[in-house]
Formats: sequence, C-alpha cells, structure tokens
Amino acid sequence: MVCIKDGINLATVNKKKFDIKSNLDVLVAFGVIGIVMMIIIPLPKGILDVLLAFNITLSIVIILITMFTTNVLQFSVFPTLLLVTTLIRLALNISSTRLILSEADAGKIIEAFGEFVIRGNYVVGIIIFLIIVVIQFIVITNGAGRVSEVSARFTLDAMPGKQMSIDADLNSGLIDEAMAKKRRQDLQSEADFYGAMDGASKFVKGDAIASIIITTINIIAGIVIGVLMHGMDAATAAQTYVRLSVGDGLVSQVPALLISTASGILVTRSGSPDNFGKTLATQLTAFPIAAGVASGVMLFLGLVPNMPKVAFFAASLATGILAYLLYKEETKQQELELALEEDELVEMERTEPENVMNLISVEPMEVEIGYGLIPLADETTGGDLLQRIASVRRQCAIEMGIIVQPIRIRDNLQLKTNEYVIKIRGTVIASSELMASMLLCMDPNGDSSEIQGIKTVEPTFNLPAVWINKDQREEAEIKGLTVVDPTTVMVTHLTETIKAHSYELLGRQEVKLIVDNTREKYSTVVEELIPDLMTIGELQKVLQNLLREKVPIKDMVTIMESLADNSRNTKDIELLTEYVRFALARTICNQIINEERAVTVVTLTPELEELVASNVQKSMQGSFPTIDPDTTTRIFHNIRETIDSVYFYNNQPVILVSPNIRAVFRKLVEMAFPHVMIISLNEIPNDIEIRTEGVVSV
Repeated sequence: MVCIKDGINLATVNKKKFDIKSNLDVLVAFGVIGIVMMIIIPLPKGILDVLLAFNITLSIVIILITMFTTNVLQFSVFPTLLLVTTLIRLALNISSTRLILSEADAGKIIEAFGEFVIRGNYVVGIIIFLIIVVIQFIVITNGAGRVSEVSARFTLDAMPGKQMSIDADLNSGLIDEAMAKKRRQDLQSEADFYGAMDGASKFVKGDAIASIIITTINIIAGIVIGVLMHGMDAATAAQTYVRLSVGDGLVSQVPALLISTASGILVTRSGSPDNFGKTLATQLTAFPIAAGVASGVMLFLGLVPNMPKVAFFAASLATGILAYLLYKEETKQQELELALEEDELVEMERTEPENVMNLISVEPMEVEIGYGLIPLADETTGGDLLQRIASVRRQCAIEMGIIVQPIRIRDNLQLKTNEYVIKIRGTVIASSELMASMLLCMDPNGDSSEIQGIKTVEPTFNLPAVWINKDQREEAEIKGLTVVDPTTVMVTHLTETIKAHSYELLGRQEVKLIVDNTREKYSTVVEELIPDLMTIGELQKVLQNLLREKVPIKDMVTIMESLADNSRNTKDIELLTEYVRFALARTICNQIINEERAVTVVTLTPELEELVASNVQKSMQGSFPTIDPDTTTRIFHNIRETIDSVYFYNNQPVILVSPNIRAVFRKLVEMAFPHVMIISLNEIPNDIEIRTEGVVSV
C-alpha cells in the first residue's frame, strides 16, 4: 500500500533517502583514492590531526571486532583491510614527514605523543619507539604469520574429507542443496582466508621496517634542515626534530600494534562457538582449585623475607576470594544439575512408555547366582568370575567361531544360598550348586570315595565328585585326583552349555556381525552371496544346523563359498547344509581323527540304510524319518550295544552313513544319542583311513 500526502508519494521519497550501508562501497572507493592522494598533496596540520585520530579509532574498532567474532569468516575481509590500513599509515607518515621537515610542526597529536612519551629524555623516547616496533615485527606479526601458514596448510589438507562429509550429509537428507552449497563456499572461503592472512602479514612487517627508516630520516634530515635552513643551533634542532619524529613514529605504530594484535587474535581462534571474551572468562574460571592453589603460592611468596608483602598478600587475598566464589558457584551448579536430572528421571518414569520395554526385554544369556556365591564375582575379595566369563566368550569365538553377546551376572535372592542357574533368553537351561569356600575333587576313573568330603555330582559331565576343604588339596593331588576351584566348575559348566546351545544363541544380529567381519577381508565372497543368493536369515539357518551338530563355523569363507556355489541350484536349507558339511570335511574330521590319521566308525547294514531311505517324509522344515516305533526301538538298542563294544578315539562315538540319509538318520537318533556324531562318506577326506569296528543292523 502506497501512502499519498499533499501530492507527494512517500514511498518514492523513502527510496531516495540516503542509506549509509547501501552506499558504503562508494565511500570506501573514494577513501582508497584519497589515501593515494595524501601521498601527493600536502595536508594542513588540522586535517592531519583528524586523519591520525581516525586511524587510531579504526585500529581500536578492528581489534574489538576480532574479539567479538566467533568465526574467522565473520571478518573475512581482514587480510584486505590489513593492506588498506598499512597504506593509510604510510600515507600519513609521508604527510607528517613533509610537515616535520618543512615547517618543524606536524600538528597537535604528534606533538602530544612526542612530549608525553619522551618527557625530555630523547634516548628513552627512541628506545620505547624501537621496542614497540620490535614487539610488533618479531613477536606478534611473526607468530600470526606462522599460525596462518600452518592453518592454511591444515585447512587445505582437510578439504577433501570435509567435502565428502558435506556430500554424505546431502545424500542422507540431513541438509538440502542450498545448505550444502553454502557449506562448500564457507569451506573454500576459510581456506582462502588463511592463505591470504599468510601473505598479508608481510604488509605489517614491511610497515615496521618502513617506520624505522622514516623515523631515522626525519631525525637526521630534520637536524640538518633545522641547522642549515632554519638557523637553529644543533641542540634546539635535535630537541625539536627528535620529539616530532618519535611522536610521528608512535602515532603510526600504536595503531599498527593494535591491528597486528587483532590479526594474531583472529588467526589463533579455535573452534569455540563463543567470542573471545566469553571463552576466556569461561575457561579461566572453570577450575576453582587453580585459583586456590595460586592464592597459596602468593601467600608463601609474601612470607619470603625482603619480598613486598602488601602486593603479594593482596594478590593472595584476591585469588582466594575468587576461588571461594567460584567453588560456591560450581557447587550450586552441580546441585542444580543433579536436581534437574532427578526431575527428568521422575518425569520419564511417569510419562515415557519406553521404560516398560526395559521390563520385558530378555538377555541373550545370563547367569544368576545365590547369595553365597557373590564372593566369586566380587573383585574386591579376590573373585575372578567376571574375568573368567569374559575368557569364555573369547574361547567360544576361537573354538566355535560364534559371537556370544555379553553375559549378564546378577544375584537372585530367590535361589538357594549356593545355587546358580544359566539362562538363555530368560529360560533356565542348567543349574547346580557350589561350595564357594571348598574345592571339588574328582577321580579320572570315576570314583572319588577314597577321600573324605561332601559327595556330589560334577554338573558338566555328571561325574561323581567330592567337595573337600582347601587344606585337603595336597592330599587329593598326591592320590592322583583332579582338584578344581568352584569358579572353574561354574565356568566349565557355562562353556559346555554355550557349546551345546550355541545354535540358540546365534541370532540374525550375531550373523550380521560375523558377515560384516568377513566382509572386511573377503568382500567379494560376501557380495556374491548376500543379498542376491541368500538372505541373512537363510544363512543363519545353515549356521544353526552346523552348530546343532557341534561343527565349528569359524571358517566363514569356506562356508559362504560353498553356499554361493550351490544356492543357485537349490534353496533347500537342509541340502545346502549338507553341501557345506562336505566343504568342511577336514574341520569335521579334525575332532575324531587319531595320531595315525585314521577314523574309528560304526556303519549301518545295507538293509538299515535302505529302510531309512525308504521312510523319509519331506516338509517345509526339512526331511523327517517315518519308521514305526517298534523298529525304531530295535535300532536304538542295536546302536547302544554296538557303541558300547567299540573303543572310539577321545570317547567320541561316530556312525558312518550314506550321504543321502545322513540328515534324516541324525534326526532319528538325536533324541536318544545326542553326543553321537553322524557323518557321511563325503565328509571324510581321501587321505584319512576309515576303520570300521562295528555294524548296526535292524
């Protein structure tokens, strides 16, 4: 809406108003041209005073801006501004030199600086001027230039990674195209800034050198001109021109010192989100103990003889009060944060439904112990149960190739004092009782009655055993008995339980971890199989079938290569498992082969194999035997008699069958003979001898 008043369009008038910001670029352009003109055109003393005051004001504004910026890009024009301010100082130096040498008077500001600093002592004035120049030239400018150089190098080295990070955020949808473009521009601008600052610091160095030369010329040439042209005596000429020359140098070097300090502050800023003042205040007051220790040190120095006690005691008192106030504030802040955390917890318990999920979550595996077994898990009393359980997970990974999730240990007051239970997904799988302060003694021959103690049964292998006192250990070992501590008994029980139920612990998440680990070194094998030929779930079922029969899955490369070769022809998990077993033939036989590289087995009669092969029912869950109960009972009876009559290596019974019935026969006998290995001829390498010591018939 446009307002018309007295025939005047106010909108048009507003557009014609002079806006400083919109026309500032024109003013800057005229200003730069004016700087060049100052070098050529002589300036009156009054205008020179105004320009010198402007130069000092500009330098103060610049250093304050650098202290309030939080990012170097907020003042990215600084390298160019550094050149312009250097040019201003040089132009003012030339104009003041013209006035000093021609009129022996350069205005009130230069006069005041010379009088105030020299105070009648020209040597002191010259030394102070030189010190300021040295500080600016050697200390600040050199340091800022080095920081700029290193920052530019590191920024350029980090650019590819930062560019990839921006592209990743863009591809994932975290930022849009406009934001990605802006971040790329900021990244390039930051690299350009540090590179420009590295070169711009050379301007300040040149300005310092030029200032020394100009001041020297002013002093020498001024004395000569004063004596020869103005009729002054040497002392008067020296007094006049040294005062004016030093004042001129100070007027130009004080702003130069401020701007070089500003450049140092700007390039040394870290990635703090706050400005320099807030960051400094926050970090200096972050540790009250530092102020407290400083107060003590100042107090000690004040007590040293011949030290100025008032100064040190005042410093000690000030830092002590500061430490006390900071400590009180920190304590109050901690109490406030604690109260807020408690309020948040109460609010979460009151409102968040996710807390209910914690109540129904089930641990993959856990061990619950009674009150009397807590010392076994208490490290302060020497209990090493936690470390031993961690070693169980490593042992299972080495022997079976499975990843066992962390096993939770918790006490349960509902258990008996010395009882422990092993749970898998919340269900009790095994339990037993231990005597925490005693030792378990077992006879390798199965008889432990020769020593006095509390008779029991070893929980892992159900061997007869005796709990004995610790002072009976030497007696038991002399008799050749095996003596173990309670922790070893529990850990052994836990290990065998994990091996027996490893297929239940192998979930899709664990399979995914195994696949990812394999992918790091054998990416081609994994990419060929998953997900084009098989899913994680199908691979999980194959691995579970192997673990169910105690076949290690550590050689994942061979397993996945076999599946990749055969899964194109069939999706039958049972058949794929048999193919994998054939590929793992040496791994399977390694458990039953003796020193002579021979395998002792029991075989089936052709009639029994034919009977099993002709009574197979196919289903979605695999193949199942359909032999009648009476025949099944006779088969079990004959298997028991045959196995009992044969001596197997490592007491590991093995039945050798034809490849086509191996899986079915395993399902037939696994309930009655879970520890009997059922292998096929395909699973025995050609270089291993087969010794048949018995035959099972119908």
